[in-house]
Amino acid sequence: MSAKPLRLGLAGLGTVGLGVVKIVQQHADLIALRTGRAVQITAVSARDKTKNRDADLSAYAWETDPVALAKRDDIDVFVEVMGGHEGAAKLATEAAIASGKDVVTANKALLAHHGHGLALAAEAAGRVIRFEAAVAGGIPVIKALTEGLAGNQMRRVMGVMNGSCNYILTRMQNEGLSYAEVFDAANQLGYLEADPNLDVGGIDAGHKLSLLAAIAFGTKVSFDAVELEGIGAISIDDIRLAADMGYRIKLLGVAQMTGRGLEQRMTPCLVPADSPLGQLQGGTNMVVLEGDSVGQIVLRGPGAGMGPTASAVMADVLDIARGTRISTFGQPAASLATPVAAQSATAASYYMRMTLLDKPGALAKIATCLGEAGVSIDQMRQYGHEGDNATVLLVTHKATRADIDHAMSRFGGTGVLVGAPVALRIEEV
Repeated sequence: MSAKPLRLGLAGLGTVGLGVVKIVQQHADLIALRTGRAVQITAVSARDKTKNRDADLSAYAWETDPVALAKRDDIDVFVEVMGGHEGAAKLATEAAIASGKDVVTANKALLAHHGHGLALAAEAAGRVIRFEAAVAGGIPVIKALTEGLAGNQMRRVMGVMNGSCNYILTRMQNEGLSYAEVFDAANQLGYLEADPNLDVGGIDAGHKLSLLAAIAFGTKVSFDAVELEGIGAISIDDIRLAADMGYRIKLLGVAQMTGRGLEQRMTPCLVPADSPLGQLQGGTNMVVLEGDSVGQIVLRGPGAGMGPTASAVMADVLDIARGTRISTFGQPAASLATPVAAQSATAASYYMRMTLLDKPGALAKIATCLGEAGVSIDQMRQYGHEGDNATVLLVTHKATRADIDHAMSRFGGTGVLVGAPVALRIEEV
């Protein structure tokens, strides 16, 4: 084996960083056989050198400053698994590119906010940025889009991209627990970010969706245009009523290019219970890719964790070791179009739950509001009474969200509504 070893500088020694260390150490011979050259870690960076990390790091040079690590002459690839979209991660990535290093990162927030600028800089310097680990953990969805499906005009990208949210929703479904009960359990188990809203608010998954949309549709990353709605308003009643109709509720990301512009949504939706997305349990992720030639591809796997995420990091490292060079977002960054954000989502049926005063004409008043907003009712069910109130469930024919919101804004004036209504999109999958 005559090729020079590929030397890595690893910034971040948390869960994912240690996973990378273990793969490099345990599979050195296999990696060399698969790439034709050795892959080795030369130097690492983390804030606290004295911390017990359950790994032998003695052979590696140490830098407390990741920018200094990125500039070292004895590394070829800067591997960034620190996280954060500003500060050290951004500065170190910029320094690595300026110093002639390729970059492998697991940092979806960094790329969602600064991906286009970083891609331009990398390509101008003849470097690559790879980020398989930033989206859907161990699922090779970036490689699928940039390589396996590169001959397709992509029609739609969708999926469940936050395992913590799927864990919460499926536990509510399977055990009949409230959102608050499962949220607290997930937090105690360490399943949620330090700021839980990154998970349950849809922000983490929205970052991932914006990256997939950029690759799929040849546009600049536009995270700010992603419609975000978290799962905090989903009640056990919604879970049960949806199930009664043959649906499951998922935090679902959908991106598609329409005649009105690029549509990007990360919102709770109803999906058929017997669909692959409906059957997805626990912390597992699923991404569905639809191309004009291939049709629909479903990718399912672990979306987080030491092994799966480190596996994705190493997939990128091995491609670089083999000499594979692909533009950051699948085509030259300078060629990416500035997307026009769709001002409204594609029309769909909606699930609507509300509590009404149980008196004659109450439902007729609600139906009138819907009709005046251009929304027609497909199905209606009334459930048990609670005192003078009754829970009513409606499923509409296809309508825009704007029409649904317009109708709901009129419900309050009917004098029959108790509390706030809930409206969730029903996604065709």
